[in-house]
Formats: sequence, C-alpha cells, structure tokens
Amino acid sequence: MKMKELFLDQLEREARRTRSAVESVPDGREDWQPHERSMPLGRLASLVASVPGWVALIIEGNELDLNPPGGGRPMPPPPRNLSERMKALDEGVAKAEKALKGTTDEHLMEPWRLLVAGKVVSEDPRHVVLRETFTHLAHHRGQLTVYLRLNDARVPAIYGPSADDTNFA
Repeated sequence: MKMKELFLDQLEREARRTRSAVESVPDGREDWQPHERSMPLGRLASLVASVPGWVALIIEGNELDLNPPGGGRPMPPPPRNLSERMKALDEGVAKAEKALKGTTDEHLMEPWRLLVAGKVVSEDPRHVVLRETFTHLAHHRGQLTVYLRLNDARVPAIYGPSADDTNFA
C-alpha cells in the first residue's frame, strides 16, 4: 500500500471524527474559555475545523512562515458559527483529499519547512509533517471534547464510546 493511500484512509477516518466533534459545539459560546490562558471555545472549534485543510498546504507548498518578514497576506476571518465551521471543515477535507490523490510517495519523502519570521524552526519529510498534523488534530480535538463536557454539550464518540455516545466512531 502506498503512503498516500494510508493518508487518504486516515483523512477519511479523522474527518468523520472531527465532524462529530465540531457539530457538537454550541453556538453562542464562542468566547467561553475554561481558564484565562486557554483558547476560547470558538477559536478552538475553528482551529479543529481547519486542520484537515493543512494537508493540502503541506503537499502543495514547500514551507509555511507563520510570521513572514514584512507581514503576511491578509487572512480570511475565522469561522464564527457552526455553519461556517462545517463549511471550512468540508472545504479543507476536499482540498486535502484532492492533494493526496494527486501526490506521489516520492513527493511525500521530500522536505517541508516551517518557519517563523524567516527562521526555519522545523524541517522534515512531508510524510512526517502529515503524520504530525493528524496528531495535532487529535490533540486539539481532545481539548475540544473537554470544552464540550464543561459546556454541557454532547461529547461524541471519537476513538471509542463516550458517556453521551456509546457507538464506536
């Protein structure tokens, strides 16, 4: 089996799990946060919804500078409600799927760099960055499920049942 096929399978599974978590986020609680140093619920939900789209960014580009010298291009406003978050998730998953289908294992072996203000902070083969991206998604999705519980919202089954959803995801 090719690496891209493994990543396509993982994308499908993680997209389904991510959808169920993002769908559970209650509207009107975007500014809620469990601690003053914690990310607000709306920002966390938007981040979780956007991470699958990073797959295309990693495959189609060679690097990302989080704070480019001279400033970056204007960013679109983050999704502000359930409808916008679901649209961002669906679009990101579609772009990721297209990028994965169009890539090769050879391309996934090539390096990809993360920079901050022009300085390389990480450089790894794309397949490693993709693997870490899925881990990053699982981490933030886990945070999101804690936020859901603290807001008395439904916590979906992710890798196994929850108190609210006894199905296996």
